[in-house]
Amino acid sequence: MRVLLVEDDDRLAHALIPALARHGHLVVRVGRADDLLRLKDTAEFILLDLGLPDMDGLEALRRLRRVSTVPVIVVTARTEERDVLRGLRSGADDYLVKPFRTAELVARMNAVMRRGTRPLAAASRAVEVGDTRIDLETRRVTVAGKPLTLTRREFDVLALLAREPGVVRSREEILDEIWGNTLLSASRSLDVHIAGIRAKTGRPQLVETLRATGYRLALD
Repeated sequence: MRVLLVEDDDRLAHALIPALARHGHLVVRVGRADDLLRLKDTAEFILLDLGLPDMDGLEALRRLRRVSTVPVIVVTARTEERDVLRGLRSGADDYLVKPFRTAELVARMNAVMRRGTRPLAAASRAVEVGDTRIDLETRRVTVAGKPLTLTRREFDVLALLAREPGVVRSREEILDEIWGNTLLSASRSLDVHIAGIRAKTGRPQLVETLRATGYRLALD
């Protein structure tokens, strides 16, 4: 199997490449996120470190998932539960914390392959709710055919909800995904951005509030 190893640690890469080769895998190693995005179509499987020099690995993963369904296992030294959850929400098929045994990695790769290919992430398409169109790839929003200007964070919040219209996202999940924390200051900022989305679209019903639960994008 053609494996793209995205890892900037030379020592780990030099140990992992021959180990995977013994299991019949052809490994190409790169050390930057831009190389991952450039070579994604050449790989049947991707092993992705999160600590890359040019871009955070989670952001690289989210960009990858907009255009590709290639299986991905995150391999990283980040051990906090929040990081694991963010990796899986961003589109990883599995998450393995360093240091790990090659046998475990290979077993997890085989398990991912047995599960089959995931559907292409919703971020590769546009979502329409009534006369509001949210293009998740080009980051453009139109209402009744007229372009709308949102701030970066306003669009990020709207896009997170639009990936799965009708699915409720808790405040904690949104804050963790967009702001990277759940502190009170970020929580207040979320309220401001939700209000901004509603005001700028002129569609207050577009983002529904479920009291004590979270938010969701309306289905129609």
